[in-house]
Amino acid sequence: MLIASWTKTFRAQKAMAERALVQVTDADLHRDLAPGVNPIAVIMKHLHGNMRSRWVDFLTSDGEAPDRNRDDEFVDDHADRATIMRRWEEGWGYLFTALEGLTDEDASRTVTIRGEPHTVADAINRQVSHYAHHVAQIVLMCRIFVGDESWQWLSVPPGGSKAFNASMAKKFPGFGGS
Repeated sequence: MLIASWTKTFRAQKAMAERALVQVTDADLHRDLAPGVNPIAVIMKHLHGNMRSRWVDFLTSDGEAPDRNRDDEFVDDHADRATIMRRWEEGWGYLFTALEGLTDEDASRTVTIRGEPHTVADAINRQVSHYAHHVAQIVLMCRIFVGDESWQWLSVPPGGSKAFNASMAKKFPGFGGS
């Protein structure tokens, strides 16, 4: 049940970012929002590096892979969209492959990240939080770059709460929202 819940959360995070990413241009992926703010492509490159480091051999190796070059993850290599998306898919693939190999009983086992021990549950929750932070950055930048006129809402649009709650009340009769 735990593994399924984490998997569902990670899949929702990935899907939300992807629904935003399809709305921006290739140039937007490398666009600077403000000085010191990483472009979308750099955030995605960092996520790939983090996911590779954390999830390959998740139960048996330290979560900070010895061959990881974290600092390089924050340098824009001006990769094209296809390369950026290949890395994105590869990174999430590491995560989902690792989760598929776990059972709920593994949640109390211990793994290390930079030598620091964590229960598997704590290590996964740490990544849920980390990835949510970066997905939110990606979505916000996409939203800003696309603008109000063209943005396709990823959740209930402004002014749409009443209609959404009514549809949920039909779907779940005990809800009663309107």
